Amino acid sequence: MATTFDRTDPLGGLPPKHILEDGGYSPVFTDKLKLEEALGFCKTTLENNLKANINLVRVSAPLFVTRASGFNDNLNGTERPATFEPRDFPGTHLEVPFSLAKWKRWALHYYGIEAGKGLVTDFRGLRCDDDVDFTHSLYVDQFDWEKVLKPEDRNVEYLKETVKGIYKAMYDTEQTICKKYGYEALLPEEVHFATSDDMIRDYPHATPKERENILCKKHKAVFFIGIG
Repeated sequence: MATTFDRTDPLGGLPPKHILEDGGYSPVFTDKLKLEEALGFCKTTLENNLKANINLVRVSAPLFVTRASGFNDNLNGTERPATFEPRDFPGTHLEVPFSLAKWKRWALHYYGIEAGKGLVTDFRGLRCDDDVDFTHSLYVDQFDWEKVLKPEDRNVEYLKETVKGIYKAMYDTEQTICKKYGYEALLPEEVHFATSDDMIRDYPHATPKERENILCKKHKAVFFIGIG
């Protein structure tokens, strides 16, 4: 869990009460072992849905890379990687990746993945200099994926079809989880698309963040195009 550690706070790492609409937080699972089982089931279900929906195959991710390989993503260029030097390989500097952005592209070539297909992996990393709060952690555990595209597929329509496949994987995963554990689903069946130009035209007096919040409250699930 992402957390700003406070030994005096029994709910260390949870969002502050003042930012939650109901003023507090009630965990869905009180049994920690059942929580771990549910998390594993959720990750496995989502991974399988992603593989099926956007044509991915699972591969293993590296826990560390050599500094000389250039595989580690330097992010903003100021963050310090977690590093170590193996006893039996003096002078070899190994780093725990910040992300797999560079490695994934190499892996597509290494595995000989053809156009229209991709890879997905369960990335584990460390970010020593992250701003730690209830949404950011020193420890990174996330799905990473990359796909080989044909030149003719580099367009907005293909992007939208891919987004729909990813969102359906998330939606179907939530449906499966809710049915299994008896909880109410929250995601809408469809994802809404919006461009930065549309948002500026429709909400000219709002800030970029306010525009995003307005659309998310209205549609519940939104993919924003052209805000990078």
